Amino acid sequence: MNVDRFGMDTITLAGPLEAKLRAVRDGGFTQIMLAARDIVGHPQGEAAAIAAVKASGLRVTGFQVLRDFEGLSGHLHDYKVDIAKSMLAMCKALGAPVLLACSTTSAHAEDDRARMAADLAKLAMLAVPFGIDIAFEGLSWGRFVNDVPAAWDLVERADRYNLGLALDSYHMLATSTPLDILDDIDPARIFFVQLSDFMWTSTPTPDERRETARHFRVFPGEGVHSDAIAALVRRLDENGYAGDISFEVFNDDYVQMPLDTVVARANRSVQWLLAQVPRRSLPFRRRAG
Repeated sequence: MNVDRFGMDTITLAGPLEAKLRAVRDGGFTQIMLAARDIVGHPQGEAAAIAAVKASGLRVTGFQVLRDFEGLSGHLHDYKVDIAKSMLAMCKALGAPVLLACSTTSAHAEDDRARMAADLAKLAMLAVPFGIDIAFEGLSWGRFVNDVPAAWDLVERADRYNLGLALDSYHMLATSTPLDILDDIDPARIFFVQLSDFMWTSTPTPDERRETARHFRVFPGEGVHSDAIAALVRRLDENGYAGDISFEVFNDDYVQMPLDTVVARANRSVQWLLAQVPRRSLPFRRRAG
């Protein structure tokens, strides 16, 4: 089975960075999505963390996450610009082609779509010298942008070649986002896809969405929205998405389990996708050659 299109997020796993990288590689995966805390929290420092990533042989698919960037003004905006520059530098050092940025939840942000789009355009311009793309994600509890249509609207308004979308199945499920919205999005502007499920049918309030997202996600095939996730993967492929797919599974139980056990669950999730999605539609089956 070829899982080269699938990877894992270090957020999903417990333990030191080297152990996470080894478990993912030994589990048969070839790519990794890195969380900033795994790099800056390394006991030997950032340089040692970068060296460990490079030595692992895993392909880095992205770096996360820049929060609350858009909609601020004055000294708050300047502060976030400095944060963004620092994260872009780390992203470059790690060889990550994409920086994930999620929609603001800040009480200090203003609901001015033109300003927010201009902020995202500025972020994309800051990323140009680093050769990095910005993948913007609408958090399901975002203050102003909390679903795919609203996130896509800002990306279109900003109109920068290196600014696109990050799609997360959890947020799409939490907001009951219809798949038809994907037909209006250029698949080349989808820079990253993250998959996870959860164990109850709905999360009707922003607080419930945030709590579930941060503590109770499960791998695709383990939750109650399996049909919807299979349909999402099929629609993405039918529309021409050929990028990376990563499992981002925040789960308080999983971070108390051995790493190889959690990676084995991720592999079962890939097996589940193979069984649920026709082979011709699975993105990791479409390979150049």
